[in-house]
Amino acid sequence: MELSARDKLIPPNDDHNVLLHSCCAPCSGEVIEAMIASGINLTIFFYNPNIHPQKEYELRKNENIAFAEKYKIPFVDADYDTDNWFSRIEGLELAPERGERCTKCFDMRFERTALYAKEHGFSTITSSLGISRWKDMDQINTSGERAASRYDGMTYWTYNWRKNGGSDRMYKIAKEHSMYKQEYCGCVYSLRDTNKWRKESGRPLIKFGEAFYDESQR
Repeated sequence: MELSARDKLIPPNDDHNVLLHSCCAPCSGEVIEAMIASGINLTIFFYNPNIHPQKEYELRKNENIAFAEKYKIPFVDADYDTDNWFSRIEGLELAPERGERCTKCFDMRFERTALYAKEHGFSTITSSLGISRWKDMDQINTSGERAASRYDGMTYWTYNWRKNGGSDRMYKIAKEHSMYKQEYCGCVYSLRDTNKWRKESGRPLIKFGEAFYDESQR
């Protein structure tokens, strides 16, 4: 990786110790490499109780751990407290993607991230969620800022990870490392709706653990 090919990242308040909420290895790969190239010390915080089923959760988490180990980045494996997640989004089972259910999900994950940051001396948090073109960046940033505002002196870094080729590099990194390819957002309702669309389109239903970004490398 060449720093000259990237913007020099300047975190809020020039704070070079950042807690990164990671949703998965493919989304966080470019974010991680960009931070490293700018001399930022980061710790990965994996808290995603929305991911269903547990087999899928373990696939995503373990790949994230493996990628972190390649760069010797500290990795925090948080709880898989699915009961709390289902309680949090109760009544929103039929809400559309990018709707209120997603907001509740982001709030829950970022609140836990901010709490860990407060307890372990981080004043800057951010997330890899915003790099995906399937997500509403404003929705994510608003949830992140809301979570950070619970603690004095904490900031959610709203950097646009997609810009200046970030999204393209995300896919390039995923292919270079032959990462597991997630075929739905993660939650049981996203899985339900994706499979419904696939069935109506005559496509095969999702099979866990079978799709990768570059099969030739496996």
